[in-house]
Amino acid sequence: MTDELSLTEVSALSRKVLDRVGEAVVGKGEALELVLAGILAGGHVLLEDYPGLAKTLAARSFAQALGLEFRRVQFTPDLLPSDVTGAFVYDQRDSQFVFRPGPIFTGLLLADEINRTPPKTQAALLESMQEHQVTVEGETFPLPVPFHVLATANPVEYEGTYPLPEAQLDRFMLRIAFGYPTAAEEWEVLQRRMGRRSEDQKVEPVTDAAGLLAAQQAIETVTVDDTVGRYCVELAAATRRDSQVLVGASPRGSLALLLAARSYAVIQGRDYVVPEDVKAVASPALAHRITVRPELWLHEVTGATVVRAVLGSVPAPPTVAGARQ
Repeated sequence: MTDELSLTEVSALSRKVLDRVGEAVVGKGEALELVLAGILAGGHVLLEDYPGLAKTLAARSFAQALGLEFRRVQFTPDLLPSDVTGAFVYDQRDSQFVFRPGPIFTGLLLADEINRTPPKTQAALLESMQEHQVTVEGETFPLPVPFHVLATANPVEYEGTYPLPEAQLDRFMLRIAFGYPTAAEEWEVLQRRMGRRSEDQKVEPVTDAAGLLAAQQAIETVTVDDTVGRYCVELAAATRRDSQVLVGASPRGSLALLLAARSYAVIQGRDYVVPEDVKAVASPALAHRITVRPELWLHEVTGATVVRAVLGSVPAPPTVAGARQ
């Protein structure tokens, strides 16, 4: 891949990646666009929904389409932090301790059912997701570049799950739900399975790690008008003022909103951000950063409910005048 890509080339590349992933994952076009937007923005994505809705398949398909080294960790109650990060082991031949890297040393890590492991193991991901490095016994090891975490989680009310702490949730740029397929989409899943006569699915790569890095660098040149940037700030600030909220979205939330909106705009074929891009990624970027007052849980008030209310109350700026079409 070339070292530099134009935004037009990144947009075309994004459509190819989505088409390839769509060969494996049926009927999740909007959710897949959001996942790709999170990756292009350099962030990590949490896929939270019921079992069996193609979350793991989507993560593996993105790794294959993007040409990234892929590793999967099945999070269980007995998983230790060293099982993820790696550990020092004694080499009898050289009579010294050597570091054996864990599965986190990869391009795309699938943290499967991340909320089925205790907080101590969940915390093992914090440093790697924020600093792109791992510290073991006082020694720091850099992670490969690019490095992304796609984590899956079952609903918290499921038996045997541990709610992710706020600090952990905040490290995910986006939280996305897939939802159940329609009857037609579910029948297409069955037809595809019968047609290929195999359980395994493989997606052909569209790019590689260097190409993804070039695409991420090109995203940095997307035009963002000041009015759109202030709109992101106002949306995040409005979640803090909402009477239903105990803790609102932090400045990291408004930053995630802006960065994801830039990537989403490029996927839609534009080199500038419009308010509709911000609205499209608002719930995935902000809802998981909002803590609703406990007494309102019985009324089914969630972070997504608050974001929808905020989108309805905060006036959006007009589309940027003179923006390139």
